[in-house]
Amino acid sequence: MQRPKDISIDDFSYELPDERIAKFPIEKRDESKLLLYDKGTIAHTVFKNLAQQLNEGDLLICNNTKVIQARLLFQKETGAHIEVFCLEPIQPHDYVLTFQANRECTWKCMIGNASKWKSNTILEKKVMVNGKEIIFKAERGETVGNAYHVRFFWDDERVNFASILDAFGVLPIPPYLHRETVERDKVTYQTVYSKIKGSVAAPTAGLHFTPEVFDSLRQKGIDCEEVTLHVGAGTFQPVKSETIGGHEMHGEWISVRASVIKKIREAGCKVVAVGTTSVRTLESLYYIGCQLAENMQLSESELTVTQWMPYEKGYTQSSEVALDAILQYMEKNHLETITANTQIIIVPGYQFHLVKAIITNFHQPKSTLLLLISAFVGDDWKRIYEYAMNNDFRFLSYGDSSLLKK
Repeated sequence: MQRPKDISIDDFSYELPDERIAKFPIEKRDESKLLLYDKGTIAHTVFKNLAQQLNEGDLLICNNTKVIQARLLFQKETGAHIEVFCLEPIQPHDYVLTFQANRECTWKCMIGNASKWKSNTILEKKVMVNGKEIIFKAERGETVGNAYHVRFFWDDERVNFASILDAFGVLPIPPYLHRETVERDKVTYQTVYSKIKGSVAAPTAGLHFTPEVFDSLRQKGIDCEEVTLHVGAGTFQPVKSETIGGHEMHGEWISVRASVIKKIREAGCKVVAVGTTSVRTLESLYYIGCQLAENMQLSESELTVTQWMPYEKGYTQSSEVALDAILQYMEKNHLETITANTQIIIVPGYQFHLVKAIITNFHQPKSTLLLLISAFVGDDWKRIYEYAMNNDFRFLSYGDSSLLKK
């Protein structure tokens, strides 16, 4: 088999006309189309019939992250517009603590029109938060790759950073929609089960779910649990290198409760991942468990899955051994939730350890998400996408969905 790093990204391209990209969602989430792929057979139905396509005892895993209003728009006295796009918290580093901060916090940010904003100069904006006017300021700090550290501070300790984002920030929608955010995106670009703030992009496979769909799943004896992966802006980063080995994956934070890990352990071969973010979270758990099986002395801050770990480390532990190691570690350290950073890249040649079926939308050409789908279904991804194109499926974030079974 070809070495993963030598895979050519040009082999994962297809023609995607702009008119096939869904610019807005359909009116009722669960009326979207659902492509069905099962061991080479392709058909389709509508998403509200999902329960009919799954089996009693299946375990559905969803990503409960919530998209934050991460775009902050400033205007200098000179008239220059500066956009600050919050990527991840630096100080406090914990998402919960940074949203609760009531004086200042520092984030890693991308900056639009950065040449007009010199280091250590301060931008400010008057913002109405819960009926109070505050002076909100931003100071540009050190450069980190193609991003910057930005210190935010304000003059009212009764106001926390989460409230400022809600009042001042703009919800970031995908750049390939080629339009500005509208008010209804605040609802439609969130899953109905979103809870934990931190993402700058939605886990879009979950956008099709409604309370009625969850009711039908429960009635059939299909359990649903949640994990958290905060989706970074890197999810839209195109692969610019000729081979995958030249592409650096962005790191993302995952968080999973012990009770969920126990259910995954019990479900065995019946885990259905909702979206590529859930896939990456679940498969990262395996490699975290393998590390702990070898060294139970690792601190939680050392728990990380690097990009090429699955292809270079040669772990042979079973998924049961890996998950048991995590549960043992959590019990030993009195942890209800395990948190780790993952850079995992899933490409053809990857061996799946926990995921047996995937619910996912249709992804951009030459993207790492399309590579993940190819890793799961092989060259049949071409047949799947051809079928979707020929049957008027809508593509990308606000588009239709698929259920892929191995």
